[in-house]
Amino acid sequence: MTPSRSSQVVLRDRTPARDQLVGEILGNLAQSPRRIPPKYFYDERGSVLFDQICELPEYYLTRTETTILQSHGVEIAAAIGPGALLIEYGSGSSLKTRLLLDRLPELAAYVPVDISRRYLLNCAQRLAADYPQLRVLPVCADFTEPFVPPAEVRQVARRVAFFPGSTIGNFEYDAAVALLANMRAVVGPGGGAIVGADRVKSIEVIEAAYNDSAGVTAAFNKNVLVRLNREFGASFRLDEFVHQAPWVEREQRIEMRLVSRSQHSVEVAGECIRFEAGEHILTECCHKYTPDRFAGLVAEAGWSIRHTWSDPANLFGVYYLEA
Repeated sequence: MTPSRSSQVVLRDRTPARDQLVGEILGNLAQSPRRIPPKYFYDERGSVLFDQICELPEYYLTRTETTILQSHGVEIAAAIGPGALLIEYGSGSSLKTRLLLDRLPELAAYVPVDISRRYLLNCAQRLAADYPQLRVLPVCADFTEPFVPPAEVRQVARRVAFFPGSTIGNFEYDAAVALLANMRAVVGPGGGAIVGADRVKSIEVIEAAYNDSAGVTAAFNKNVLVRLNREFGASFRLDEFVHQAPWVEREQRIEMRLVSRSQHSVEVAGECIRFEAGEHILTECCHKYTPDRFAGLVAEAGWSIRHTWSDPANLFGVYYLEA
C-alpha cells in the first residue's frame, strides 16, 4: 500500500537550543517593565487557546482578514502566480492559508513555519491530506531569526512570504523593520510578501478584542506562565497575576500584561525574581497602523506596496509587498 501524503510529512526541527531560550527568558524578565516574548504563548495548549480567541465575537481581526482573503482571493492568488513557494511565518492552524491554496493549484510547495512543534506537525499532516498534490514542508523554528527554506524547493518561480493575523503588530518598530528586512532576504529578488496589518480604529472596539467576556484571552495570557513552570523550572502562581490589556495611545498599541496582585518572589531557571504589587509583565504588544504609517514601516525595510486590500469598514489591511 502506498503511504498517504500526510504520513510522509517530515518536520524540519530548528528549535533554538534550551540554553539560548533560558538566557532569553531571564534577560527579558530583567528588563523594566519585565517581559516575556510572545512566542512563548505557543505551546500546544496556547495554540489551541489562540484558535478559540479567533472565534470570539469581540475578536474582529480574524473574521475581517478572512473576509478580505475570501473577497480578493483571486487577485491575491494572481499576485503570487504559478510555480511559487509560499512560506507562512507563524502558520498556526493554517486556516487562512487554505483560502489561498484553493486558488493556487500550481503552487510549488507550502512551508509553514511555527514554534509549536507538535501543533505544527498535526496541522501540516491535515493540510497534506486535504491537498494531496501539494508538497507541505513544515519547519519548527523561531521565524524572527534568519531562515533558510528547505533545500528541496530552492528552484521555484518565486518565493512569497505569508504573514497574516497582524502578527507584524507584535513587534516594536525597529524589530518589525528588522523582521521585514529578513523576510525580504529570504524571498530574494522578484519575491513578495502578503502581510496583514490591523488598523487604528475605535478604542472600545480594540480593547474589547483583547479583554473578551469569556476570559479566553486571559487564559491564553496566563498559559505562558504555565509553560514557563513546566519547561523552565519556574514557580509562577497563576492566582498571583491578573490579565490586563489596555490601549496605550502614545504607542498606538494594546499591551497584554500580567499584573502582580502582591509583593512576592518567583524562581525561574534557578534565578529569584521579586515582584512588587501592581508591577506587570509585558507579554505582547499589538500595534495598530494607519495606512501611511504602515507604508513607512515597510519602505524602511526595503519593500514597496504593490496592492492593498481592505474590508468595507477599513478595519484591517492586507498588503502585497514587492522586494
